[in-house]
Amino acid sequence: MTNLGDLEVFTRVVSTGSMSAAGRALGFSPAVISKRIKRLEDRLGTRLFQRTTRQISLTEAGQGFYDRVLGIMAGIEEAEAFASGRSGQPQGTLRITAPTSFGRMHVAPHLARFIEAHPDLILNIVLSDEFTDIVAEGFDIAIRIGDLSDSTLVARKLVPVRRILCASPTYIARYGMPDTIDDLADHICLRQHNHDTWKLESAAGAMSYKPQGRLITNSSEVVREAVLSGAGIALRSTWDVGSDLASGKLVQVLPAWEGSRNLFVSALYPSRQFLPAKVRLFIDYLAGLYGPDPYWER
Repeated sequence: MTNLGDLEVFTRVVSTGSMSAAGRALGFSPAVISKRIKRLEDRLGTRLFQRTTRQISLTEAGQGFYDRVLGIMAGIEEAEAFASGRSGQPQGTLRITAPTSFGRMHVAPHLARFIEAHPDLILNIVLSDEFTDIVAEGFDIAIRIGDLSDSTLVARKLVPVRRILCASPTYIARYGMPDTIDDLADHICLRQHNHDTWKLESAAGAMSYKPQGRLITNSSEVVREAVLSGAGIALRSTWDVGSDLASGKLVQVLPAWEGSRNLFVSALYPSRQFLPAKVRLFIDYLAGLYGPDPYWER
């Protein structure tokens, strides 16, 4: 009988499109992945992949084998998740990816209680501001911030995101407080690569504003530290700067205007017929922590 581990390796190579990516997802070297695939091919007596120096693709036999194996692996995962849910103690490893700042500020501080409640579960958490392909990289859950209406993954909204314009008191003392959106043209605005246009809303309607400034970065944390230091005006989420507003380190600018309200912190997971207990438990845990009235807004 074929080793089930070899089947998992095979399906992961197909889903990721390369042996190196499958190795990263499973924690194996590319050489080990290659040996496991060769062992499977030798047992079956047929080639499953066409290999070149640039890419790897399924043969006709490999495609037919994959179509049949996929259902088997899904059934095994469902059976394990069912048994785990019945026992009340999910087991194995739960792989999670989250944005760097949000993960550090609003996921990491709450992990101890979850870990204590589920002693047989290992959490593997990767913080990154890049939009990782969670299927290819083997993640169970991705925490994402933004409008995810075009995502092919299943998304559960955890909490709405409120974004405001803000600056430090030292910046306002030096450059003055803008009274209108047009006044921003005379101010220094702090930009991120993926937020080079600010989508703003007020009682009067919605608009897009392209901020100008001498600092552009791909890092949300660089913008946060820069606005705190008095470098300019930034559009920040209240989950990021709520405590700084409360302490007076930052003040709100143009309070009639806020960022687009169609943004949420969401938990994404691959579309599956059966949701593993470990995934459901962690998502429920985060939803209970944040809720519609998150603690950083109080």
